[in-house]
Amino acid sequence: MKHLLAATLLCTTAAVASAQTTPPPAGVLSLAAQAETEVPTDVVHVTLAAEQEGAEPSATSSALSTRTQAVLAQAKRTSGVEAQSGGFTIHPNTDRNGRISTWRGRSEVILKSKDFAAVSKLAGELAGQMQVQNIAFSLSREARHAAEAKLADQAVAAFRDKAQGTTKLFGYGSYTIREVSLDESGGTVPPMPRMYAAKAMSADAGAPIPVEGGKTQVTVSVHGSVQMLK
Repeated sequence: MKHLLAATLLCTTAAVASAQTTPPPAGVLSLAAQAETEVPTDVVHVTLAAEQEGAEPSATSSALSTRTQAVLAQAKRTSGVEAQSGGFTIHPNTDRNGRISTWRGRSEVILKSKDFAAVSKLAGELAGQMQVQNIAFSLSREARHAAEAKLADQAVAAFRDKAQGTTKLFGYGSYTIREVSLDESGGTVPPMPRMYAAKAMSADAGAPIPVEGGKTQVTVSVHGSVQMLK
């Protein structure tokens, strides 16, 4: 039994040593390829904000909450527009002696929609209660997935062409794929500058707020390695 155990340990040790000393396979090539396109943004995010100031924090908070709830109620009655509350803060203002003089609160409502015209009209109607603070655009999940599906075919084809061409450059006849991965990126646009928001806030009450999307880049990348064959 002892001899059998010793033989087993010897074989195991030899196998480990062999695995550690075995050089990596020759003819392995690492590659990357990608495909990209510009897609029109189809979702708009509008941040509305209101401020309230008063002598008492509870009264200030209550007045601001009432205004916010009214805006949310009107927004939710608008077909095709999603509305949710954003930030809500109350802080004290102090005088030159460091004593609390008043309380100031700020509340946000965030609108989201694929219907740019509806959001534009609604933001204008709400300008008397809440003003536009920020506008951002993005791709919907459906638009992103549709773009990525098309790009995946292109990126994989580019990877295969690159693998075949590079394999021949090294004097090999063909290849097999060892490992491969796909990565997607893009689809969002940074918020529009505050300068634009200021222009929107200065518009006539009730007038539609200018809302115009642009394009965003979607990229699909393929990374992997191939075994080149003679």
